[in-house]
Amino acid sequence: MDENYGNFGENGFGGEKKKRSKPDFSKLKRVIIVVLVVLVVAMAGMSCWYTVDDKQQAVVTTLGKITDVTDAGVHFKLPFGIQKVQKVNVNVYQTLELGYRTDYSSQEGYTVIEEESKMITGDYNIVNVEFFVEYKVSDPEKYLFGSYEPELILKNLVQSQVRNVVGSTTVDSVLTDGKESVQRQVKDLVTEVLQQYDIGLMLVDVKIQDSEPPTEEVIEAFKAVETAKQQAETVVNEAMAYQNARLPEAEAQADKLIQNAEYLKQNRINEAVEQVAMFEAMYKEYKNDPEITRSRMYYEAISELLPGVKVYIDASEGSVETILPLESFVDAQPAQSVVYGQQGGAQ
Repeated sequence: MDENYGNFGENGFGGEKKKRSKPDFSKLKRVIIVVLVVLVVAMAGMSCWYTVDDKQQAVVTTLGKITDVTDAGVHFKLPFGIQKVQKVNVNVYQTLELGYRTDYSSQEGYTVIEEESKMITGDYNIVNVEFFVEYKVSDPEKYLFGSYEPELILKNLVQSQVRNVVGSTTVDSVLTDGKESVQRQVKDLVTEVLQQYDIGLMLVDVKIQDSEPPTEEVIEAFKAVETAKQQAETVVNEAMAYQNARLPEAEAQADKLIQNAEYLKQNRINEAVEQVAMFEAMYKEYKNDPEITRSRMYYEAISELLPGVKVYIDASEGSVETILPLESFVDAQPAQSVVYGQQGGAQ
């Protein structure tokens, strides 16, 4: 056999060794670098923009220093953490619950927190008062960097002022008709203190969610008081309704009496004026001829005093007698006849 036969397995049929090619790592490095550059540019481009919705404001910090506060819209910022953006809801009412927590898993729908709700009133009674607070962010810069946990500060402040107000109010007012006054006082006090603290929060409203005594016996007693007050209001409303129904009728009757009195007054005035006018006319005639006027007045007085008597006037001169009737001759009613002479004497 050929001596080269032993090298067949190592070098192949020809017996010669083949040279292996080395891999080209330079191209791979360039590809990796290009990919990394593209990724960095894409990440930088994506981190250069941020969007703020209409309910928010954004506080921009540059290397830890506040540099801008932006409103709704699309805005530009420096990438790679040079500028950071913190968005804050400023046009949204946020809520705070004191004395209870909403819990839909429970039968009542809420859970009472007695260490927050139990208070002492001004007349040394114990009540459970639950408050519902609405607030909003008024200054996002001060809200983020002006204090630590501003919501906790607001909660402690409201609790403190609530206890002050309830502690100076009677139990009847807290449980019945004084709730609005308590709410108003708490809101005014908290608003005043918030202006001093200046933590970037603004109080919108404070409402008493519920107030009740700690025992069932007292609860029933106050329910009876409320029922009595409602019944009293019902009676008052019925009385007012009766008054409103009868008052127009009484006013109409009063107007009628007043108008009638005015009519009688004017009638008496007119009669007086007429009598004055008649008296003045009579006086004028009297001045012209006193004798005739006196006779006429005498005859008229007789006619008025004796309405059933016919009066005749004797106007005779000498031997000729003339009788003049004072009324019409055609009057058919029988009447007593009286004749007066020229001097007014009856015949």
